[in-house]
Amino acid sequence: MRVVVTGGAGYIGSHVVHALRRAGHEPHVLDDLSNGHADAIAGVPFEAGDVTAPGTLADLVRRIDARAILHFAARIQVGESVARPDLYYGTNVGGMLRVAEVASQARIPVVLSSTAAVYGVPVELPIPVSHPCRPESPYGWSKLMSERMLADCARAAGFPYAVLRYFNAAGADVEAGLRERHAPETHLVPLAIEAALGNGRALKLFGSDWPTVDGTCLRDYVHVMDLADAHLKALDRLVGGTPAITVNLGGGRGTTVREVIDAVARAVGRPVPTEIGPRRAGDVASLVADVSEARNLLGWSPTRRSEIGQVVEDAVAVIRLRA
Repeated sequence: MRVVVTGGAGYIGSHVVHALRRAGHEPHVLDDLSNGHADAIAGVPFEAGDVTAPGTLADLVRRIDARAILHFAARIQVGESVARPDLYYGTNVGGMLRVAEVASQARIPVVLSSTAAVYGVPVELPIPVSHPCRPESPYGWSKLMSERMLADCARAAGFPYAVLRYFNAAGADVEAGLRERHAPETHLVPLAIEAALGNGRALKLFGSDWPTVDGTCLRDYVHVMDLADAHLKALDRLVGGTPAITVNLGGGRGTTVREVIDAVARAVGRPVPTEIGPRRAGDVASLVADVSEARNLLGWSPTRRSEIGQVVEDAVAVIRLRA
């Protein structure tokens, strides 16, 4: 099936593009390369363009006769969203508006890349899809607004959609040589690996007195290739007649920052230099996903590769391949 992947040159988007090709689909990427990398989608039909620009997405969908849209194009840094909310609402909500317009006209399925940031501070763990949504940042609000916009337009126009709320995506596709390459890098696993390899500064721990087993924040990590598999399953369900899907995608277990550091040290064969800093505003002690709806609606569960040891080993392997 021919599909458009917005933001398909980014970290998660590029992994999904390669998974789509392996499954026999024909992905066409629309990306302005502000956060993506053209070499991550070498050999894939690619159009440089801004999804928020009127007519850009509509023209591509029409020209290639796309049968679905997978929407990844977005800004993702929570701290930056607090400093520049205009950028986040303009890109994230503006991009969703264009996707919803095109899907409403063409009546084609949409799979939306969303986030656990829509929940805000958890009132129960693990966090179910039914958990109240009270975002703590403009980033979280921009994604929640996007979800609402998509649902309203889908209901009015009659096209199917899926909302996939990620927890902490990590890992790499070793076979394809894909990895995390954010600029600046803010994610724990690649930062810890770079610190262990001596290619960066000491890893800063934001607080060591959290109410967890070792005093560091606890998060839910899911392998990016498991995420990619969930997107394929969501697309299949929508094409097969399911009208609406909203699910959490996580590993379904918590891992502390220190446990990630220990896994990196084992994989690299060197200790990870660290320094203790103050807690960050907006951080919470623990975030863990309830993935039961993903099992029920998609037939998806995280595999053993979402265990933190495998996540880290794959990330290290690709960094060393690229060195």
